[in-house]
Amino acid sequence: MKLNINGKLHDIGADGDTPLLWVLRDELHMNGTKFGCGMSLCGACTVHIDGQPTRACVMPAAAAIGKKITTIEAIGKQPVGLRVRKAWAALDVPQCGYCQSGQIMAAAALLRETPHPSDKEIDEAMAGNICRCGTYQRIRLAIHKAARDA
Repeated sequence: MKLNINGKLHDIGADGDTPLLWVLRDELHMNGTKFGCGMSLCGACTVHIDGQPTRACVMPAAAAIGKKITTIEAIGKQPVGLRVRKAWAALDVPQCGYCQSGQIMAAAALLRETPHPSDKEIDEAMAGNICRCGTYQRIRLAIHKAARDA
């Protein structure tokens, strides 16, 4: 099976029903995408599949064949992703940082679809991403900053 990940084709040896998260982490050693709950509830494993935020922990790798997969390792190569990453750093968003790759991926997808989101739109788009440290206010401020910096 071949997967297009971050603009490169990768030959994958895992079974097609292996969750994409484990292909990324265990086979390709792309450890930026995190395991949180394994049930698509926390958002730590968020990647983009054809530009849409997707939970890699529940997506079978075979379902990604023929699609463009973007992980946190490459999101900064896209203009919106770079703005989000810069805003995150400028506002010191992370505390422990564990959820932040999923948060950044969700924020980049939001800003690609809605370049200047309201607080309500941010809250709705980010609702599926849990931060145990409670950095939600800084996350919202960083999204607004990334939107302003466009």
